[in-house]
Formats: sequence, structure tokens, C-alpha cells
Amino acid sequence: MRAILTYHSIDDSGSPLSCDPDVFARHVAWLASGRVRVTTIDDLMQLPDSADAVALTFDDGFLNFGDVAAPRLLEHGLPVTVFVVADLAGTANSWDAGPNRITPDLPLLEWPALVRLQERGVTLGAHSLTHRDLTQLEPDALEDEVRGCADRMEARCGRRPTVFAYPYGHRNEASTRAVAGTFRWACTAEFRTLVTPAPPPALPRLDMYYFQQARSLDGWGTAPFGARIRVRHGLRRARTIALALARSWK
Repeated sequence: MRAILTYHSIDDSGSPLSCDPDVFARHVAWLASGRVRVTTIDDLMQLPDSADAVALTFDDGFLNFGDVAAPRLLEHGLPVTVFVVADLAGTANSWDAGPNRITPDLPLLEWPALVRLQERGVTLGAHSLTHRDLTQLEPDALEDEVRGCADRMEARCGRRPTVFAYPYGHRNEASTRAVAGTFRWACTAEFRTLVTPAPPPALPRLDMYYFQQARSLDGWGTAPFGARIRVRHGLRRARTIALALARSWK
């Protein structure tokens, strides 16, 4: 079983974007145990479906990635990709602000810290310029958010990113086409494992928010584990469709 695993923030707020630090420590112990191969997205995509292997990703580039997550992962030699919101580095997750906010106000890593992480082996991926919903943008704005992010990261870090993560996991035909023209791989929020053929601009991921119970990863690769993922995938897909219909009715 192959999969791309995704985290956002390592904190104890209990928000939908948060993984408790103690839970994350358990995850790292499991990842470092050799139960699965932990590799890069590039290498993961070359492995057969039968391989027990994962790639680790973190969206948004929160400060706690640099303070909490990266040191633990690097200590064990575990590769990881962090997706950067290029125009907001060094600020905070302002895209989540508003009266209905359910996530904590969290600082984002500054460019010097991101460069240091890159020098230590962390892969920097692109997460747009400002974390806008790409499906709502006109062509020029879409180009700015996608290609502009790659340009900004190359200028600040000296390397052009080859992998992208869609803000909010939202994508449509236009945004997928724009991303495919700029990046080798792109990650969605679709809750599935990787199964060949996996389209390069629409790779599914497993959100680790749903694996915070003790021993929740122990069944990796088994039939019950696969069934659990399929059920969660169905629930998330139903919710996505319901939200899309609600937006269309407004």
C-alpha cells in the first residue's frame, strides 16, 4: 500500500488542521520503525502499488513545522515536503480568519528558516501565493497564484519547486491545467491511497488528522485498514459534494 500522508499544524488545539504533539511523536516512532518505507514523492511514484511506502507532506509551512515536526523527522532521517504559501511567509494563516474560524491563529515560517530547512534536506513545495481558492479565480489571477508562487520560491530559495498542493484541496479543470503546466506533481485533499495509474496533477493523500487514536496505523496494508480508508473517502466525498451544491445555490 502506497500513500502520501499529510499534516498541517502540530499543536494541541484539537482543530481539524491539528495533530497533537504526543500523537505526532507516536506517528514518528511508527514511521521510523521500518514498518513502511518513508521516501520522497518522486521516489514513491516509481514504486509498485504492492510496496508498503509513504511520503510525508505538511501544508502551509507553519512555524511549528520547523520547531516540532522537522527536528523529529530529520533526527530519524525521514524525508518530508512542506508546502509554502509564498507571499505570506513570516506572517500567519490569515486565510482562515473570520467569524466562523475553527483553526487557531498560527505563525508561518520565515524565508531564512525555510532556506535552512531546505539545506538540511527538507523539500519545499508550492502552496500558491496567498492560499486563495484556485477554482474561483480568473485566468490572470490563477496564473499569478500558481506560476507566481514557483517564481517567488525560486527567487528566495534558489530552487524551483516541482510539487504543488492545492489550497483547501479545491481544483477544477482550469486550475489543474495551470498546475500541470508548472509542476511535476500536485497533491489534492482526496482521501485515498495511491493506485496506478495516479494522475500527476491530482495525487490523493491521507489526512493524518484521522489517525490520532492509539495504534490506528498498526493495520497498514491489511484489508480492514483499506476498508476504513474507503469508508472515510466516501464520507469526505459526500461532504465535498454537499458543500459544492450549497455554494451553487447561493
